[in-house]
Amino acid sequence: MTISTVPPDRNSSLSSMRYDPRFQVETRSDDFDLTSGLRLIRRRAVMIVAIVALLMVAAAAAISGLKPTFHAESRLIIHTPLATTLGADDSGRNDPLNATSETERLLSRSIAERVIRDLRLDEWPEFNPALQKASLIDEIRGILRGLVDQERPSSSAQTGIEPIIPRYYKALRVWRDGQGDVIQIGFDASDPRLAAAVPNRLISIYLEERKEGLRSRLDAAEDWILQRIAEQQIRVKAARYAADQYQKTMELASNDDAEVEAIKSTMELGERRAKIEQSRAEARATISAMEAGDDASLALQNITIPDSIATMQRELRVQEQDLERLLETYGNTAEAVVDARARIVKSRTDLNLAVDRYLQSIRAKLATLDHEDDAVRAALAVAHEKRSRVALAQTELARLQRMTDKEQTALDRLEEQRRGLAGQAMLPGAELEVLSPAAVPLAPQGRGRLFYLAGALLASISIAVSAAFVVEMMDKSVRSFDQVAGMSRIIPAGFIPHLKRKDRENPSILFAGTQDGMFEEAIRNVLISLKQSNGGKLPNSIVVTSAHSGEGKSLVARSLAIELAASGSPVLLVDGDLRRGNLNSIFKSELDHGLNEFLSGLAGLQDIIHHHPSGIDFIPAGNPSLHRHAHSRDAADIVEMARARGKIVIFDTAPVLASLETMHLTAVAERTLVVAKWGGTSRRALEFCLQQLKSSQKSELFVTINNVNPKQHAKYNFSDSELFASSLMKYHDFQA
Repeated sequence: MTISTVPPDRNSSLSSMRYDPRFQVETRSDDFDLTSGLRLIRRRAVMIVAIVALLMVAAAAAISGLKPTFHAESRLIIHTPLATTLGADDSGRNDPLNATSETERLLSRSIAERVIRDLRLDEWPEFNPALQKASLIDEIRGILRGLVDQERPSSSAQTGIEPIIPRYYKALRVWRDGQGDVIQIGFDASDPRLAAAVPNRLISIYLEERKEGLRSRLDAAEDWILQRIAEQQIRVKAARYAADQYQKTMELASNDDAEVEAIKSTMELGERRAKIEQSRAEARATISAMEAGDDASLALQNITIPDSIATMQRELRVQEQDLERLLETYGNTAEAVVDARARIVKSRTDLNLAVDRYLQSIRAKLATLDHEDDAVRAALAVAHEKRSRVALAQTELARLQRMTDKEQTALDRLEEQRRGLAGQAMLPGAELEVLSPAAVPLAPQGRGRLFYLAGALLASISIAVSAAFVVEMMDKSVRSFDQVAGMSRIIPAGFIPHLKRKDRENPSILFAGTQDGMFEEAIRNVLISLKQSNGGKLPNSIVVTSAHSGEGKSLVARSLAIELAASGSPVLLVDGDLRRGNLNSIFKSELDHGLNEFLSGLAGLQDIIHHHPSGIDFIPAGNPSLHRHAHSRDAADIVEMARARGKIVIFDTAPVLASLETMHLTAVAERTLVVAKWGGTSRRALEFCLQQLKSSQKSELFVTINNVNPKQHAKYNFSDSELFASSLMKYHDFQA
């Protein structure tokens, strides 16, 4: 290797040359802006172009197979027949037409079948799958369906109308124009005449089926009405017969004369009874008054009496007055006084006899009135009973007549409905106003193929960019020290750019010093970091390891050894991968023993050291079958021997997560260098590896990122992406 600088002294201080990545934490790696998006597209350009190319090939194949489609449509308004709206009270009238329901009628299965048969859509390949040539995809789908379903469709199902119905509905579109009553019928077909014929034929079939449907409904309704009318006529006759029979049975007059006579007779009897009651009251009062007084003359003063008794009463009073005058003039014994008293006695006796006779006559009259009152009361009771019986009969007769009228009204209503149905049978099912019939389209529908290709290109680019973003988000590999900056006791040792495969596997190029300049500078940077952390001098022992295999730890280990040897520092490279060590293929040693034999006690230390012409002392891994008998604690002897001879020991060990011997070697060595593969080692694996190493080593761990793609790394938004800027690439004349 050609070195253009003075070989560094192992014991000199290089504090000013230490690689310090602390500036990296100033910018977060997950910050996203427009520049980050552009960088993502740049670094995923190959993937995006590949996805776009694949999608465009598929889209171009699909678009090239598109056939021109012609679209024709008709606009119409469906009204309720005008004559049905004139009779608003017609109970047999149909409900008003609804645009939504009529739209569903236009899409009915029966109309679709008639349109298909009338226009012979089964003869068009675009509607009949049996006439189409099956594509490769359809054949594969049929084979898979046959494997799943062993039952094959019958020939009738394949040649019938069933396969055409879905394609017909797919090409047909019936919809309302907004919230109005305008209905639009559109149809797509490869033939312009067919596209215009379907809507027009559909309208004519709709009118025919609407009329036939209404006719069948009216016939069924008329049969039902006639049956109801016959039943109702029977009920009317029965109700009328029941009313007539009841009237004859109860002997009720058809007019009101009998009822008037009954009322008049009842009133006369009532008046007569009232008069009798009054006369009886007067007679009883007279008898009571006459019987209450001791002196008949005094009792008769307060009642109505006959004139004869009144005359006798006046004469008695005159005689009594004359007696009083005589007594004033004569004494009691005077003859005139005695005669006057005798006349008074005689007059009072005659008056009492007359009153007794009058009282007997009144009592006789009262008895007569009592008999007459009984007779009137009996007649009045008979009249009331007759009136009550007649009233009940009249009420029942009125009820029967109301029932008859009710049944007759129902019959009249049914007759009116029958007449309404007969009128509707003369009207059309619906009145249709075609605003614009379907005309033969002059140009195909939709955009041109160039438009679809442009749309497919935009969609492909969007899908590809989205896929790139998804892949980027799912990428959890280590690409920058920004991603591990939060771990404690970690010292970044720099980036190591990738070498060409022929350079990595060709020993003559490695030892000749003709490898890339950036790679050489990166190896020096790792050594400077190790020296900086060790007080300005290189550590006596270094363990180079990784989390997984295939991350380039062996390349880094031998490159460090080659760089140290080229600078004049004695170095001993030990292949510490006891199972799968392969450094012997690079150094071409002819030793029969290696580290496995030494650790197993089968060979001495001097027997396993190979001296390479480049100045590197090398210990191969030896026989991997002896790994079970090896004791890794004897590796400390190698470190002590190298220290005594002034050599730096570099252990190329097995992956940390694959072998326990690596943990023991890190405990023996001064420094541990963990190699992570750029874009290959996951952050989770690296974190776990470092966590395992921290438990066995108290000193800080060095991490280097190997196999870096400088051009790709420069496209990231990491803070350390500037290490691979385009100007530095030109400076090193780097070629990926």
